[in-house]
Amino acid sequence: MHSGYIINRSNGPATTKRYCRTLNLRDNPELIAEYRRRHAEGNIWPEVIEGIRSVGILEMEIYILGTRLFMIVETPADFDWDSAMERLATLPRQAEWELFMSNFQDTDKENAASTDKWQMMERMFYLYE
Repeated sequence: MHSGYIINRSNGPATTKRYCRTLNLRDNPELIAEYRRRHAEGNIWPEVIEGIRSVGILEMEIYILGTRLFMIVETPADFDWDSAMERLATLPRQAEWELFMSNFQDTDKENAASTDKWQMMERMFYLYE
């Protein structure tokens, strides 16, 4: 069960959920450069972007440090991660994209969906009001 963390905002939707996930890339500078290029604006397959939006994801960011990726996903507060990811996996070109991305990712789950490869992180600190 991936319940996410409730975020209260002063801008945008009043309440959203945030999911933080992590994954390692293969330790190969050429592969990392190609992974970056494939995720640059205009290079991600349009069907993948449309699929992400269609399941209810509001924002998605990926950060990199060396081989470590960190992804932040923001959704509406009532978002159900598991059902959305099941649906996303069935959308056009999503499985093809995941298989292609597995060439760059340091995972033993090459035929897995994104949600199986990207591991959910636990929030251990929050700057309380």
